[in-house]
Amino acid sequence: MTHPDEEYMQMKASKNSIDMLGFVADAHCGIPTRCPCGGRIINENDGFHFRQPWVFGVQEEVEMLRKHVDAMAAEIAEMKYKLTRPNPTTA
Repeated sequence: MTHPDEEYMQMKASKNSIDMLGFVADAHCGIPTRCPCGGRIINENDGFHFRQPWVFGVQEEVEMLRKHVDAMAAEIAEMKYKLTRPNPTTA
């Protein structure tokens, strides 16, 4: 049998962990990213759900925007490097 103080500390740690999962879910518009057991959520295709055609369009648009943002981030990093490096022509 565990000591009451130890059991209380475990209970508090468990409650804090579950509360943190709730906070993360609230930050993601109420959609949890982890299972309360600590594992990851598995999205399975059960064959019963039909996705609306506009969902495919939205997903394609998001993927295109992510690629565009990644390209812009690479361009910004390159420009930042060019601005911060010493000028080789003045040496």
